[in-house]
Amino acid sequence: MSECLYAKLANLRRKQAEGSSLQWGDECRQPTLLITYRLYNNIMRKAYRYRLYPSKSQVTLLEQTLEICRWVYNDTLALRKDTWEQEQRSISLYETNKILTQWKKDRPELKRVHSQVLQNVQMRVDLAYKAYFQRVKAGEKPGYPRFKGKGRYDSITYKQSGFKLDEVHLCLSKIGDLRVVFHRPIKGTIKTLTIQRSSTEKWYASFSVDYEPSSAPQKVAVTGVDVGLESFATLSDGSKIENPRFFRTDEKSLAKAQRRLSKAEKGTPERKKARKIVAHVHERIANRRLNFAHQTSRQLVNQFGTIVFEDLNIKNMQKNHHLAKSIADASWNMFITISQSKAEEVGSRVILVNPKNTSQQCSKCGMIVAKTLSDRVHSCPHCGLVMDRDQNAAINIMRLGLQSQG
Repeated sequence: MSECLYAKLANLRRKQAEGSSLQWGDECRQPTLLITYRLYNNIMRKAYRYRLYPSKSQVTLLEQTLEICRWVYNDTLALRKDTWEQEQRSISLYETNKILTQWKKDRPELKRVHSQVLQNVQMRVDLAYKAYFQRVKAGEKPGYPRFKGKGRYDSITYKQSGFKLDEVHLCLSKIGDLRVVFHRPIKGTIKTLTIQRSSTEKWYASFSVDYEPSSAPQKVAVTGVDVGLESFATLSDGSKIENPRFFRTDEKSLAKAQRRLSKAEKGTPERKKARKIVAHVHERIANRRLNFAHQTSRQLVNQFGTIVFEDLNIKNMQKNHHLAKSIADASWNMFITISQSKAEEVGSRVILVNPKNTSQQCSKCGMIVAKTLSDRVHSCPHCGLVMDRDQNAAINIMRLGLQSQG
């Protein structure tokens, strides 16, 4: 999952904390995270993701379904675009759903796909337009909704019906019984199911579930966390979490695979094979990074009742071309978002504070002690405090978090 998506999730969580309305579909239609958030009262929503093992004939049916959905997406987008250009009129989601009924009469192959799956395709177009107008209103780069090229539509969603489960199979309407590995049980009421194809042609099922979490005793321990590059994170008690640098570790093997891809002639089986090798390397890096974020955040949530992070603008930080690759490799935003998810599930708190001067201010006397990135030790000439600069920053972060809570 891209860093941009984690930034979007973090932003949506801030909106939720401010009392703004939040819908599951607004967060993510590509659920590779186990995202949890509170809906109402004590009901929470969570995503469970499982690996599917379809047969060759089922893969063919799934790919045909994706291509039909791609056609519906592109034609719905073209319809809305042409109507605006010709009539200066916007078409609503309800109107496109009515037109879909006529398309089914004109194109019998659309009947090979479950009705709610096709309706969800048009909902995605509607959400794309809503996001576009929000960006225009906010003065950001708009990014008009784009048509999907061949092989670029990779998921379908069953909203309320069209699927059922047993111990080892997932039955999909119009497709059949797919073998699935339930590595853990689903707890709660299933609301939606998304079938997704990865870049390495693996298939996954993601269930969105409403459930009521079990009450757990509130922990009183508090920590501030300063994320960095030399160490992935430093806690206010001085303990450090090493930076695994997953991308740097696999950078040579990725470069080698990319060179083979660039040399392969377009349209040949060799190029297709080389592309898949590149995708495998990227997938391995992403899986390791995600697993590390889940395990590390779980350790923090199990140990502390309140965890304080800096509210970093990572997009701006990546404009430093000397550090951009290392910052992207660290994936701080992913780590913070998953920590928020896990903390909310068990009744803990994650607080985000203004990062201004957290590294420069002395945690003992409060005076500003200027440092460069190469200065790794905080040495205060005013009070004589000498300690690791990251621990000093973590203490300041913890103090700001506690102050913000009164």
